[in-house]
Amino acid sequence: MPSRRELVEMTAAGVRAYLEGQRRMVLITNGPHGMPHPVPMNYGLDEDGRVLLTSFARSQKVRNLERDPRASLLVESGDRYADLKAVILYADAEIVRDPDEIVKLMGLIKAAEPLAGSLDAAMSQQVRTSIAKRVVLRFTPFRVVSWDHTKLDGKY
Repeated sequence: MPSRRELVEMTAAGVRAYLEGQRRMVLITNGPHGMPHPVPMNYGLDEDGRVLLTSFARSQKVRNLERDPRASLLVESGDRYADLKAVILYADAEIVRDPDEIVKLMGLIKAAEPLAGSLDAAMSQQVRTSIAKRVVLRFTPFRVVSWDHTKLDGKY
């Protein structure tokens, strides 16, 4: 008989579907004094399932990742115990600084869609200035923890 943990664990396809259906996650980096630095971020996924976030290059989260590229990413939903779902990704970060790559990847970040739609040859100077100050953070998970309490059918 499977354990309760095994009963609520999502499959790889279930994790991908869940992440595709959400908009915001909490990025946790290792701060300069050893304390976790959690920040809510809008995100997207690339074709390989890596998480994409955008940030200003001089932000604290980017500085933390320059020092230590390990991060934890948390997405959660549900108001009642029976509805709880979550995915924790333990990941290695890559900081993408190439402007053409940033433009391409920002199109995959849900919150960046309106901005990304204006990123063409005729984009405004304001958009060009913003892109020059930004990076894309690409996270490759090396461990995934998930749970979906809806699989319990209300039985705890």
